[in-house]
Amino acid sequence: MLAVVGLLLGSFAGASVWRLRARQLVEDKAEGEPVDAKELKKLKKISSRRVKDDRSQCLSCGHQLAWYDLVPLFSWTLLRGRCRYCRTPIGWFEPVIELATAAFFVVSYLAWPVELQGIVPIASFVLWLVSGVGFIILFSYDAKWFLLPNRVMFPVIGIAGVSAVLYVVTSPEPFMSLLSVLAGCVILSGLYFALYVLSKGAWIGFGDIKLGLALALLLADWKLALLTLFLANVIGCIVVLPAMLSRRLTRYSRVPFGPMLIVGALVAGLWGNAIISWYLGISLTVVN
Repeated sequence: MLAVVGLLLGSFAGASVWRLRARQLVEDKAEGEPVDAKELKKLKKISSRRVKDDRSQCLSCGHQLAWYDLVPLFSWTLLRGRCRYCRTPIGWFEPVIELATAAFFVVSYLAWPVELQGIVPIASFVLWLVSGVGFIILFSYDAKWFLLPNRVMFPVIGIAGVSAVLYVVTSPEPFMSLLSVLAGCVILSGLYFALYVLSKGAWIGFGDIKLGLALALLLADWKLALLTLFLANVIGCIVVLPAMLSRRLTRYSRVPFGPMLIVGALVAGLWGNAIISWYLGISLTVVN
C-alpha cells in the first residue's frame, strides 16, 4: 500500500518540479533576469494555468494527457518512455522520482526506529512521509537547476515545525527536548548562515540555510543534526572528488549541496541512533 501511495505522490512530485520551473522562468523573465529562451518557450504553456484548469500535458507537443497516460511508472513503461501522441522521448526524470518516492515510503516503514503504535508515533511517521515528498521535490529541483524554491521550502519548514512541536510536547522532558531541537537548528542552519555571511554568499546559497532549518526541525535531535552534517560532507567528497580528478569539475564549478544534505538527513533519521551507538561502542572499545 505504501509503495502505491509513494508512486502516486512521486508522480505528483515530478509534475510539481516542472510546474515550479515554469513559473520560476516566467518570474525571472519578468524581473529582467537572463533565462534560457528555449526552455522558457517549452515550459511557458504550463505556467499560467489556474489550478482548476491545470491538466498534465506533453511538454513537446502540448497534447493534454488522458488518465491512462498518467498511471505512475506503468504508463511510462508501456509507452517505452515516449509520448503516446508525438512519440517524443519523455526521459528518465519522472519514473526515477516515482520509484524514489515509493522506495522512500517503503524503506521508511521498514526502518522506522519507533514502534508504530499509538496516535503520536503514527502522526510523526505521517509527517515524516509528507515532509519526504517535499524533500524529494527540493532534491530534484536543486540537482537539476541549483535552486531550492520557496514555494516548497516554506511548507516543508511548516510541516517539520509541527513534527518538532509534537516531539517536544510529548517528550518526558520537554525542556531538554526543546534545547535539543534548538541545538540542531544551530548546527544545521546556523552554521551555514555563518558561512553564508562570512563568504558573502560565495560558498553557500541561502536556500541551504532554510533547508538546514527544515531538516533540523524534522530530526528534532542535535546528535542526528550533527550526523547529518557529517554524512552530507562525506557524500559530497564521494561525489565531487572523483569528478575533480577526472576534470569534469573544477574548484570553481557549482555543485548543489541540498541533495547531499537531504540524503544525509534521511539516513540519520532512519538509522542515525544505530550509527551513533555503533560509533560510541567502537570508541569505548578503543579507549578501554
